[in-house]
Amino acid sequence: MRMTVSQLRVERLLDAPIVAPYSDASIGTNIQGPSLIRVPDWIPDPLGRYYLYFADHKGQYIRLAYADSLTGPWRIHVPGTLQLGDSHFPIEPLTADTAEVARLEARRKAVGARPMEHDLLTEITTPHIASPDVHVDESARRVVMYFHGLESLARQVSRVAVSSDGIAFEAKPEVLGRTYMRIFRWRGATYALAMPGLIYRSADGLTGFEAGPTLFNPDMRHSAVLQREDQLFVFWTQVGDSPERILLSTIDLSPDWQDWRETEPVEVMRPERPWEGADQPVEPSVRSVAYRPVNQLRDPAVFVEEDDVYLAYAVAGEAGIGLARVWLPD
Repeated sequence: MRMTVSQLRVERLLDAPIVAPYSDASIGTNIQGPSLIRVPDWIPDPLGRYYLYFADHKGQYIRLAYADSLTGPWRIHVPGTLQLGDSHFPIEPLTADTAEVARLEARRKAVGARPMEHDLLTEITTPHIASPDVHVDESARRVVMYFHGLESLARQVSRVAVSSDGIAFEAKPEVLGRTYMRIFRWRGATYALAMPGLIYRSADGLTGFEAGPTLFNPDMRHSAVLQREDQLFVFWTQVGDSPERILLSTIDLSPDWQDWRETEPVEVMRPERPWEGADQPVEPSVRSVAYRPVNQLRDPAVFVEEDDVYLAYAVAGEAGIGLARVWLPD
């Protein structure tokens, strides 16, 4: 399916982020990686009708906000959900000698890696968990969270955790694949799109993910997926764009998965409001943490309620969470 910008319509639900540093001091100022669910009826005494999971890019736990309406007010569950100490990832900073750091720096330069706003040592040694992708498994009556963390020096990977209430999660030790896994079901199997564009497949969605084709390009950053019949809608962003903005491609799922290909992207939305970073300079985005407000939208996350499609997204780089409704072509 090839789309044009005129076939898309986007409407921000509020002229403000739904979660921001002023929501609660406990969440800090780096706010990114949203994942939104409608709390299932089988969870007793939920905090609210909706749960919004999110993270600090280098955080020690997965945050949680809750509300009874998509427009809020959104309140912060201060203890959060999954903690680094329960994630099977290291909890203490890793060590790297000067020679190892120099070798990794040289390798990054050789492959043309994008710059970051902090030194490489910080990037490759800081323990953290982030990037929740949360799903309600109605048949098993559980909430499933895919997330990533630092497994070893300069190596980040994804794991999965399960919960009966959407708050207390039990992480599984198995490494599933690369970072930023976004999950969808197709023809009885569970698939994941990871960064940058690597497709995985699993029989049960919890174990044994096998790697398949690589789509998109090395500068692909975060993505979100929505499967409709034999089409996969992929919302994504690209490092180096000026400004970084949310794009949309589609993938025809009907061929063998090794033959999947993405369409050329169309733009969905870019920073338009000051709280989205529109008042900041337009400049190419860089990898990893945004330490200050920047003119970028990142981290799209799809939420579907009945026939309505919504996008949660990180604003001004990683300075809060916005929410918009999206109308897609039929």
